[in-house]
Amino acid sequence: MTTTPALSTTALSTTAATDAARRVLDAVETAVVGKRQSLELVLTGLLAGGHVLLEDLPGLGKTLAARSFAQALGLPFARAQFTPDLLPADLTGAEVFDQRTGEFVFRPGPVFTGLLLADEINRTPPKTQSALLEAMQERQVSVEGTTRPLPVPFHVLATANPIEHEGTYPLPEAQLDRFLLRLSFGYPSAEQEWEVVSRRIDRRREEQTVAQVLDAEQLLALQAAVEEVHVEDAVGRYAVDLVAATRRHQNALVGASPRGTLALITCARALAVIRGRGYVVPEDVKELAHPALDHRVTVRPELWLQNATGAGVVDAVLEQVPVPVASPQPARSPS
Repeated sequence: MTTTPALSTTALSTTAATDAARRVLDAVETAVVGKRQSLELVLTGLLAGGHVLLEDLPGLGKTLAARSFAQALGLPFARAQFTPDLLPADLTGAEVFDQRTGEFVFRPGPVFTGLLLADEINRTPPKTQSALLEAMQERQVSVEGTTRPLPVPFHVLATANPIEHEGTYPLPEAQLDRFLLRLSFGYPSAEQEWEVVSRRIDRRREEQTVAQVLDAEQLLALQAAVEEVHVEDAVGRYAVDLVAATRRHQNALVGASPRGTLALITCARALAVIRGRGYVVPEDVKELAHPALDHRVTVRPELWLQNATGAGVVDAVLEQVPVPVASPQPARSPS
């Protein structure tokens, strides 16, 4: 079995990490208009070392945001358009017979990249959706009995149309659980929409490019800085209590798993870095509760007609679970 070599990366200081994160957001905002808060959450998921699902209506900038982040972060970028006839080998790659050498040669698929845009991931059947599971969790793919590591760093930004749209398939719960965060951009305001049109007129072309701010090594250093962020016990236990409450809620068939707790804390540490802090506060956890937990909660089938949702369960537990009074901690400098 082939394993990914361990990388030794020196973490940035909190100040340097915050500055780098904000420069990335500023760069992406030159292409994506009026979505600073949503872009901040996308970057939170990436700095936490995970994958992000963008679920929204077509035409609201999901694909543009993914491409812009790849350019700003200096990552190799690949796009896989998920269609009903997409096969698992179309993602992972396959062994191909080379007539010149008389041997089989592995031709890597689009998953061998730094940032993969899995576009309209819910338009392909579950078998192909599942091909991403190993890549997303283990950072490797297995083809013809051989395990091959993926590049480091490796992230997936997936887009999905609302399930009510014709020709979509529900994502398996196991795959939803692999996404640290699920977000929606929503429609822009009238002023923001005019800004999109105005920029297009001034640009005189359809294509948009974003200036590179970081490279892969600097992104890893930024991610290492996230690991230095302090989490007070009271704040960590608050996250644990929130997740545990989703399992006890009367509307929940399945509550969030411990992976949801880890996602909540890891993303809270990343958000703290973006906000310029070396410590997590309860407000970070509360702000991330919906993006980190909604898609991990399954409501009872008999309540579907009553429009019960995972978001409703998370709303309820946010009201029920007491918020701790956390004392601020000084930012820690990486050793």
